[in-house]
Amino acid sequence: MTTPAPPPGSPAGSTSDSSSRPVRTGASTPTAPGGERSSAIETRSLDWVPTAERHGKVWLQGPFWFLGNFQPFTVAIGLIGPAVGLSLGWTATAGIAGILFGTFFMAFHATQGARLGLPQMIQSRAQFGYSGVLVPLIGSLVTFVAFNIVDTVIIGEGLQGIFGWNPVLVGVVISLIATVLAIYGHDWLHTTFKVLFWISLPFWVILTIGVLTGAAGGSPAAADGGYNTTGFIIMFTAAASYNITYAPYVSDYSRYLPEDTAPVKIIASVFWGAAASPAWLIPLGAWFATSLGVSDALVGIHDAGNAVFPSLGSILAVLAVLALVATMGLNAYSGMLSLITAIDAVRPVPRTRGVRIAGILVLAVVWTVVGVGLSDASEALNTALLVMLYLLAPWTAVNLVDYFFVRRGHYAIADLFTPDGIYGRWGIRGLIAYAVGILAEIPFISVAGFYSGPTAEALGGVDLAVVVGLAVPGVLYLLLTRRLDVATERSAIAHSDELLADVDPAQ
Repeated sequence: MTTPAPPPGSPAGSTSDSSSRPVRTGASTPTAPGGERSSAIETRSLDWVPTAERHGKVWLQGPFWFLGNFQPFTVAIGLIGPAVGLSLGWTATAGIAGILFGTFFMAFHATQGARLGLPQMIQSRAQFGYSGVLVPLIGSLVTFVAFNIVDTVIIGEGLQGIFGWNPVLVGVVISLIATVLAIYGHDWLHTTFKVLFWISLPFWVILTIGVLTGAAGGSPAAADGGYNTTGFIIMFTAAASYNITYAPYVSDYSRYLPEDTAPVKIIASVFWGAAASPAWLIPLGAWFATSLGVSDALVGIHDAGNAVFPSLGSILAVLAVLALVATMGLNAYSGMLSLITAIDAVRPVPRTRGVRIAGILVLAVVWTVVGVGLSDASEALNTALLVMLYLLAPWTAVNLVDYFFVRRGHYAIADLFTPDGIYGRWGIRGLIAYAVGILAEIPFISVAGFYSGPTAEALGGVDLAVVVGLAVPGVLYLLLTRRLDVATERSAIAHSDELLADVDPAQ
């Protein structure tokens, strides 16, 4: 067996064995005694986070993911149900059921960050290989960029409708803010989300009380809709995709948690945070559509808030935009990690601030140029969510099955940073399961104006691709790994642990 490369976190170009392939890494973010961190730009990107730098607190994961969904993108999902013929009640039911379903899979990824101290897509090299991870990386990159494109459209159109602001100028300004947040990195994002959570919460509570008491105005629509199976599945799938498409993010923001953090605590904190805010705002969005007749989430927030008392709507619109801009920073940060991982799969990438910043800037240019050129947020929202779901559902199934049922959380971390390690350059089992999962989804896909598969047509337009995309690759990967002798990986894991201990001052 080839000796694995020295662990990420060791000095650039250093090696503990003459046969090892050096792993280039940047210096760690300075950590003062007592956990007080420097305000400098974060330097870690693909690196493993040593124990000495694990300063995160598990309870903060809840507010972090709550705020990540506490913005107009989430409200806009509630507009989908009435648009496909569902009543307020059925939209809320399908939306909440979809959110709970999608968050179940998303939350389990959070344990990987604390246990391994790695970005999500680096850990995926264990299933797909050092170079093979490029395949699912396409889906994650589409996710990050597409979310920011649609966010740019939502904010630009919303602020134009409310205040008459130029959407192009708005798109450029919010992209600059999101880019700065992403450049400063992990701790800045966590702090920004925490502050916005506590500032926003009381205003949203007041708005919701206003809706429940009738102070927010509105009246029941003449044709409030009802129930139809196709509409219910469309709403369920859109809501499920919302949090499933967060799956490639989760470990990126839990990798600074202590390694001994109880998995159940991480899962519970991420689950309640990521599920609670959509379960609140999706029905609110449906109410905007059915009672106010609005088709723009920000306009609905503004009008309903101002009906409760003057300026509440304007305050909420600004806070909602700030939350969405912070989430754009989240997308840019994780997008950068995926982009660098993809490049690193072809040729080694230095772990430097310059590389981090360059990756973020490239993505910022792409989403800004495309985002300010779009004009139909509702169509872009629905289609982008579904396409991202089709690409990511098979990946999340393979990744979770490998972590919880095949390797049970035990990995040779140093080997994830070299194609010569035990995971190799191409993970044939993972790639086969992923490809079969994508192919199995195709007959079940039903996206208006995009594609409708034969099985979906036979079912009257009902889209079951997400269920197939989770079940088929998950079961297939489990079957393909039946003969995988994980016991043979133990020596590599032990050697990797020794290498990590050598560069971790806390061990």
